[in-house]
Amino acid sequence: MIRRPLNNGWEFTERFDDSFLRFEGDAAPVRLPHTCRELPLHYADERDYQMVCGYRRTLELPAEWSGKRLFLTLDGAAHQATVFVNGKEAASHFCGYTAFTVELTGLVSCGGTNQIAVRLDTRESLDQPPFGHVIDYMTFGGLYREVWLDVAEQAYIADMFVRTPSMEQALVDLAIEGGGPADAVSLSILDAAGKSVFTGTFGAAERLQALSCPVSHPRPWTPDSPGLYTLEAVLMDAGRRVLDVKRTRFGFRQAEFRPDGFFLNGEKLKLRGLNRHQSYPYVGYAMPASIQRHDAQVLKHELQCNAVRTSHYPQSQAFLDACDELGLIVFTEIPGWQHIGGERWKDAACQNTRDMLLQYRNHPSIVLWGVRINESQDDDGFYERTNAIARELDPSRQTSGVRFLWKSSLLEDVYAFNDFSHAGHNGGLLPKSLISPDKGKGYLISEFNGHMYPTKPFDSPAHRLDHALRHATVLDAVYGREDVAGGFGWCMADYYTHGDFGSGDRICYHGVLDMFRNPKLAAAVYASAGDGAAVLAVGSEMDIGDYPAGSIGDNYIFTNADFVRVWRDDKLLGEFRPAGKRWKSLRHPPIPFNDTVGAAIEEGEGWSHKKAEAIKDSLLAIQRFGVKIPLKYVLKTAWRAVRWRTGPKTFTRLHADYINTWGVDAPVYRFEAVKDGRVTAALTKSSNAALRLEVDASRTVLTEGASYDAAAVRIRIVDANGSTAPYAQLPVRFAVSGPLELLGPDAACADGGMCGTYVRTTGAAGTGTLRITTGQTAPLELTFQVRVEDSAHV
Repeated sequence: MIRRPLNNGWEFTERFDDSFLRFEGDAAPVRLPHTCRELPLHYADERDYQMVCGYRRTLELPAEWSGKRLFLTLDGAAHQATVFVNGKEAASHFCGYTAFTVELTGLVSCGGTNQIAVRLDTRESLDQPPFGHVIDYMTFGGLYREVWLDVAEQAYIADMFVRTPSMEQALVDLAIEGGGPADAVSLSILDAAGKSVFTGTFGAAERLQALSCPVSHPRPWTPDSPGLYTLEAVLMDAGRRVLDVKRTRFGFRQAEFRPDGFFLNGEKLKLRGLNRHQSYPYVGYAMPASIQRHDAQVLKHELQCNAVRTSHYPQSQAFLDACDELGLIVFTEIPGWQHIGGERWKDAACQNTRDMLLQYRNHPSIVLWGVRINESQDDDGFYERTNAIARELDPSRQTSGVRFLWKSSLLEDVYAFNDFSHAGHNGGLLPKSLISPDKGKGYLISEFNGHMYPTKPFDSPAHRLDHALRHATVLDAVYGREDVAGGFGWCMADYYTHGDFGSGDRICYHGVLDMFRNPKLAAAVYASAGDGAAVLAVGSEMDIGDYPAGSIGDNYIFTNADFVRVWRDDKLLGEFRPAGKRWKSLRHPPIPFNDTVGAAIEEGEGWSHKKAEAIKDSLLAIQRFGVKIPLKYVLKTAWRAVRWRTGPKTFTRLHADYINTWGVDAPVYRFEAVKDGRVTAALTKSSNAALRLEVDASRTVLTEGASYDAAAVRIRIVDANGSTAPYAQLPVRFAVSGPLELLGPDAACADGGMCGTYVRTTGAAGTGTLRITTGQTAPLELTFQVRVEDSAHV
């Protein structure tokens, strides 16, 4: 089968009508992926993208394709699509989150010009999942994923599924269409280097089940070492002429949720992940493969997660491909949010289940199928159907469904529960025995935090720290419960939502990243739980003016190092390590940091160590708690005043000299993370007004291939120390030159000192630049190299 991309040469209208279908009148030229309406970053209105719109393009087909079978595949058409071929209705699809294929054979003319049109209904009033009631996320619209043309012989391989019931055997199922001339199928398994590790030939039939392909000592698929193999199937006729070749990647791995946790290849593994919406600023869902892959890279390398839940729908194949390659474990689910509709609606959901299984089941990263509508009520008849579909199409994986219900009817293999019980000062999780009706099945925390404590990048330092500590507390509880398979925090990044769910600007500020994927402090909680890249973050900027009465309160350091050395004005305060009983199970828990004095009192006053430490403890209590000092510290201070003969005047002087340094230069704090005796990260906190731009581009070499390419550009305004300047709410302007264009507007306002933009290719090769300017920093310019592949666009 030959696959050709069909992502260029489209025309778009916001109002589909008969004249558009007849290819009359003007329409806007567009490239796919495409959103039907770009939105502003703040105060987006979901009514703006709800319409009955249209896409059309002509299709020149060579004469030599006569006698072939031709197929059009749309990877993502939000949300109800009808395809017309040369003016005739060819097919309809009732889901914006799964792909669908239309056979063009007999409807098109090879050796001539053909017309393809798509009527697309993006309205949220549709009688199909996820619609029917309210939805806590915007659903956007458009042909937002890629479109393909497949050319096949009369006999071809329609479907191929590979699974690994043991670590040294692959079982392959094949479905062959138009079998007439097909006589045999040759199967080969290739390792990452392209070396064959298995070859076998089997007789052709309409359906071939469980073809055994033994492989000796394959490299297993794991999060740390995701071994990938390619299965190649060659369909031949009796003369051994090749009719079709189909390839898919897979991994040798066995995944199982048991009552006492999750096991991968027989070894227990705690899942630590986040929920992901496929939503981006301005263009909603419409981003090319490279940007989809970038999210997986952020999750794996920056946030150091080992798992992700694709809430609340199947997501881009490019994202799943990256999860396969990176070793990121995936829990994916059918589209929906709380609402269950009527019989027609349920039929559509069952079809979504079938499509999800068939389209995604070769991804080794997927270990669990979500076959319930997210947070819906029980409906045993409906969910018996979805479970049966999943078990028929993929007996190798377990099923689950995400609930907020206690003791819900459990037809699946794993009870997935959204546990929002943590409120800041209580336990992290409710017990499994209180929630699940079956202690003999697996148990997974599918969401936590999120709406319980929305946090903006520009919230107060205390709020941002509390947000991080709440994530740490729940993760600690996840790690402390042997009967909990893992947890998915809500959520990876902020996202657009409807007016009745988000903040006043219609953004759900639930992410540990902002919408551009810039990190909030809570991101350091996930990153520090891993042993990859070095992590060092401090819960405060150490500016006393950010706090009532100048009292910073409890402060914490987030790191995956062994300990952190801290200096104040070049005087060592000490080495700070995990301490206390608040977090018992995290490998790298937050480190308390409240001592901003060190040995200064002992040295400055010439007191004994014992006296200096006692008085310092009372002084630091004032810094931590301000006027709300706990009674125990009041009593301690009174006793110490008598014991060490230090009256109010002495305490006042000591506080002015060592704690509250108003009127003198603000202190400079320097932090060094030390692991295995080596400094792995360092940062400095001090008050300064020297601002500059710091920019991170996901890629600077862009390649035009199946579609346009794009780069995510994350922007921080930082101070002289490289720390984000959270009050630098500056206008940021963008200008491009060369073969690049902006995705989104040419200006943004930094929120909490952070923002971003996207650049994409225009179809030409060469060198392009992105110039970023503000009124308070030096400009910054990024250079991009753009390449154009011979991608054989039709």
